[in-house]
Amino acid sequence: MSIKKDNVIKVATKLFAEKGFENTSIANICSVANVSKGLVYHHFESKESILIEIFTQTTDQMIEMNMETKKLIAPNIQLQQLIETIFTQLHQNKHLYQFNLNIMFQPSTKKILSEQIERRANILFNSVKNIFDQISQERSTMLTYIFIAEIDGIALNYLSVFNKYPIEMIKQELLNKYKNIK
Repeated sequence: MSIKKDNVIKVATKLFAEKGFENTSIANICSVANVSKGLVYHHFESKESILIEIFTQTTDQMIEMNMETKKLIAPNIQLQQLIETIFTQLHQNKHLYQFNLNIMFQPSTKKILSEQIERRANILFNSVKNIFDQISQERSTMLTYIFIAEIDGIALNYLSVFNKYPIEMIKQELLNKYKNIK
């Protein structure tokens, strides 16, 4: 990917997260990214295609994270590594996670990304369920829903609710909870 295209994606992600998709224009993106509209339209058909590209990239990052955890053998270790990776990404890519949170709650963006959202949800669910299948076949589906709800709740609170959210303490509690799950 070109440096300028990558910059447009980063700027758009930040603006979509801060201002919302509807309140961000191509002109805003061009101004902040310091690029011309021609350059943006050379790489993207529309603002919607930028949104789809951002969402697709974040989904690909999730798949990559999942591949890293599959290298490990014990399911408890896989869960520990997954938790560590999620919290590291949450901290390092706060704007990206804020973007994802915002688009999930905006009806217009949810409609644009419905296929990508469904694909991501299935990938996430199946990758976590594969870990829990190794721990308890009969409880794996419920454990998966609970784990995903915990991660989503933590992310929501960290990104948008509390100014001084104890993210590291929460991570340690989650790691302890899943350390010896059976």
